[in-house]
Amino acid sequence: MRTPRRFAAASLLAAAVGCVLAASGSGASVAQERPRPREAACSTSVRGSHATASCFNPYPGADRVQLHVECARWWDPDMDSRRVEVGPAQHVELDERCWKEIRKAWVTHRR
Repeated sequence: MRTPRRFAAASLLAAAVGCVLAASGSGASVAQERPRPREAACSTSVRGSHATASCFNPYPGADRVQLHVECARWWDPDMDSRRVEVGPAQHVELDERCWKEIRKAWVTHRR
């Protein structure tokens, strides 16, 4: 007679553990999600051999931005602008150029 009771208790315990794990699994994905870093919002534009980045920092902390340009020709050196600090509510523009065409341009952030 004790075997059915033990089986029922074990089944109930396994179901309860499964429910707890399922609930914590969905909550764990939310808890593991990192908050997005507060970086200045930047947009880049390329016109011919000139690249420009326009950055605005809407956050209370300062952000340091740098424009990187990869030139299309193998003999044309890639260019990196100097790092510029963008304070709270400030706007900056960075520009670089290649001798010929630009393959891509992007901005990096540092705090």
